[in-house]
Amino acid sequence: MRHIIGILLQNESGALVRVACLFSNRGYNIESLSVAPTEQPSVSRITLVTSGSDATIQQIISQLHKLIDVVSVENLTGGEHVEREMALLRLVVKAGADAALLDCLQTAGARVVHSNGPLLLVEMTGGEADINSLLAAVADHASLDAVARSGPLGLPHYGSKPAG
Repeated sequence: MRHIIGILLQNESGALVRVACLFSNRGYNIESLSVAPTEQPSVSRITLVTSGSDATIQQIISQLHKLIDVVSVENLTGGEHVEREMALLRLVVKAGADAALLDCLQTAGARVVHSNGPLLLVEMTGGEADINSLLAAVADHASLDAVARSGPLGLPHYGSKPAG
C-alpha cells in the first residue's frame, strides 16, 4: 500500500542523505521525495512516498526516529490529511482542437502558463487522481510532449493526529 510520510528534520548538511541512505541500505523504495524549509529556517519538511505493508511502514518510521537529525515523523496516510501535487505539462495542440482543449483545461482547474503557437505549457495542482484524469482528458485534444510532476505534498488536518 502507498504511504505518505511527513518528516521534520534539522536543516543540517547531510540530514537528507542520512534519510535516503536509511531507505537504500534496507532496500526500501522512495517513489517520491520533496524537501523544503518550514516556517522555522532551522527545520525542513520532507514529504516522502513509499509503499509497503503496515508492518514495513512502522519499521521505517521506527528507524527514522533513530536518526539524530529527525525531529518528528508522521504517517500521513494513517490519519486525516490533505495532499496535493503539481504537474507541468507541455502539450502540442491538435489542429482545430484549441477551444476543446481550453475547455478541458478549465474544467479540470488547470491553467495555461505559456503558449507559443501549437505548444502550451500547462500547470495543474490537485490530487494524484485529478492529475491522472487531466492527462487522460487532454489526450483527445493534444499530444503530450513532456510531463513534470512534483509528487505529493501533505499536511495533517488541523487538530488531527496521524499515525506514527
